Parts: sequence; structure tokens; C-alpha cells
Amino acid sequence: MTPTVALREESFDPSTTDSFQLCLEMSKERFRFCVVEPAERRCIWLEDYTFPTLLTENPLIPSLRTIYQNHPVLQSSYWKMIHVSVNSSSFTLIPSALFRKEYAAQYLQLMRGNPLSASEHALAYTHRNEEFQAVFSVDNALTDWLAATYPLQQITLVHQSSALIQATSMTDSVLNSDQKLSLNFEGDSVTIVFRKGGQFMFCNRFAFKNATDLVYYILYVVNELQTEPKALQVVLYGEITPFAEIYTSLEQFLPNLSFGQTPAGLQLTAAFDDVPEHRYFSLYGNTFID
Repeated sequence: MTPTVALREESFDPSTTDSFQLCLEMSKERFRFCVVEPAERRCIWLEDYTFPTLLTENPLIPSLRTIYQNHPVLQSSYWKMIHVSVNSSSFTLIPSALFRKEYAAQYLQLMRGNPLSASEHALAYTHRNEEFQAVFSVDNALTDWLAATYPLQQITLVHQSSALIQATSMTDSVLNSDQKLSLNFEGDSVTIVFRKGGQFMFCNRFAFKNATDLVYYILYVVNELQTEPKALQVVLYGEITPFAEIYTSLEQFLPNLSFGQTPAGLQLTAAFDDVPEHRYFSLYGNTFID
């Protein structure tokens, strides 16, 4: 199995991984990782893998085993830090004052409309600055595999939305608008993060079938937030280009539209020059998880 994108600083010595941060992003269809030098917060290696989803089998763990086998970097068991983000629709945000750890699965049940299965469990990550808990589900098989792969390491496991919230907090500080709507695209879904006056206000994910659906959901959110499209600085991340149909549709309704940049404080080496800065924004966000 070969990556669809491979960006590598050739001078990197894999025997020195105990001084570097490893960031993994996982979903049923994708696996991405990057290697970051923590002191300078400099990203030196990134790979992106896509594999088909079978209706009768979850291919993630078998695919991970194939990718890891004989990999020059991932085979290392010793890292300064390991951050893993789960890319799924099963998450919710709970104010810290109302959160009770023992009810984590029940929060997700209310959001999903059905209880967690026997093959998954609930976890939570604390956003201290925003004073809420990001609650999400993760497959037992994945946490078992991570524990077996990195038996002597402490692993920080979060939902992808937490990485996005952390990353947008870095980029929003340098935008001119008081109201900032961040849109991160992954296949047929979009995660929306909204801040007003620098304060986090909203995060949710929507699945869409076409550009019309997408525009409807975004305008619905804008209306619920009691603001106007012309008042928003809208920043695009992830799997979207200026030539995409969804971009053309958004452009008609959102006048202040732009593509995002690398989160402030993260450096990219020359190997990343040909990749749009907005493309791997959620993966970069893992580097800001504490």
C-alpha cells in the first residue's frame, strides 16, 4: 500500500524519533500522519493513505498493519509525543460545568439516537480555554491496536473536531473579521467552526450529497447563529479547491470567502511547497493538542 501524498525531509533520521512528535489521523477510509519537531514546531514528514470501505468489513486495522510493516518511520515505537485524532461523525460537545465522565456514553446516545455498540466506547477531551468537553466514540479494536503498537507510550486520543478547534484558534487570531466561520471538508461532509469576537461559539458536522445541500446547511447555521453571510469571514480547509462545484456555489452566497493557511506557529519545510496550506489543516491541528 502506497501513500497518495508523501512529503519527506530526506535529512530526517528515523533513529531519532524519541525527540519528535507523531500525529496520526484515522477514519474508516483514510489514514494520515505527520512528524513534527516539537521545539521549533516544524513539520518534516507527511503521508496520506486512502483505502476503500467494504460493506462487510472495517478495513482500518488490516490496512494499518500493512502500512506499518517495514515503514521507515512508523515502525519506531519511541516518540516524544503521540497524538491521535479520530475522524468520525460520532461526537458532541458538553459544557464542563455539566459534564460527568460516567455519562459520556449517554451524551453520545442522545446525539446519535442509538446507544454505543459493544465494539466501541466513549472518550472525552477537555478544552480548557473554552471550558467544554469533546465527547466521542472510538472502536475498541483501534485502541487495542494503538496500545499494542506503542506499549510504552502515553497516547493522547481526540476527535478530529478537537484538532480543528485548536487549529482555528491559532489562525483566527490573525484574521481581520470579528466573526469567523471555518469550513473543513472531508469527502461528503463538512465540519463548521464559528467564533465571534475570538470566542468559540459553535462546532458541528454535516453530511451532504451535493452543493445545494451544502449551501442549505451552511446558511441554516448562519441563520441560527443570528448573523449575516456578509458579516462573516469564511475560511476553507481540507478537500476543496477553487475549481470545485461546491466552491462556486459557496461563492454566490458568502462574499468574504478565502482559503486557509498553515496554523500560526507551525512551520513547514520546503518539501511542502507544492501542497496547498489548507489541505491538511486538521492533521496539523493535532500538533496543538495539549
